[in-house]
Amino acid sequence: MAREIGDIRRDEIVEAAYAAVEEHGVQMPSFDHIARAGNMSRQLVRHYFSDPEELADRLCDALAAAYKDCLMKGIIMADDSRRLTVFLDFYFNFLSEKGLPKPADDVVYDAMFALASTSEKIRNNLKAQYTLLQMTLAHEIQISHPELRQSDCAELGYLIVIVMYGHWKMVASLGFDEAYNQVSRLALDRLIASYVKDREASE
Repeated sequence: MAREIGDIRRDEIVEAAYAAVEEHGVQMPSFDHIARAGNMSRQLVRHYFSDPEELADRLCDALAAAYKDCLMKGIIMADDSRRLTVFLDFYFNFLSEKGLPKPADDVVYDAMFALASTSEKIRNNLKAQYTLLQMTLAHEIQISHPELRQSDCAELGYLIVIVMYGHWKMVASLGFDEAYNQVSRLALDRLIASYVKDREASE
């Protein structure tokens, strides 16, 4: 089925907003900046997104969709026993050579987090994204380590999310060496192993 022109235009505007945020930094860019980034008129941007918060919300959705698409490709590539490894390797950018690079979107996510401090809508969107990621990781950990309790897996999911988020702020936003990708990735394996060891010791 052919897509409606309005849907196409909105997606183009969201892409332009992404490019404008990358160029202009943490603040949500103006309609003028978005129009220039997308080689379109300011009136067109305002026609489809009269509310800047709505545009930011759609941009958050687009960020999440990019990860979902990559992870689905990774899951298709992997057998069930390696799905957790694929998830973690992807988030630390170790699957680039297999055609699954982690999106280079840290500047845009920084802007959305800054906006979340004053926008309940954006805050709820991002909270939902990271909650889903926590739950997804907890599910994959449970599959890989059925000996762990659900509460263990939920804790690990949360800890992995904050390590990943904090790591990329240090590397992508502050310029720490990308060698820390390996340090952080291996630390997660040790963290999971520590939970498994504690569970075995308690039985």
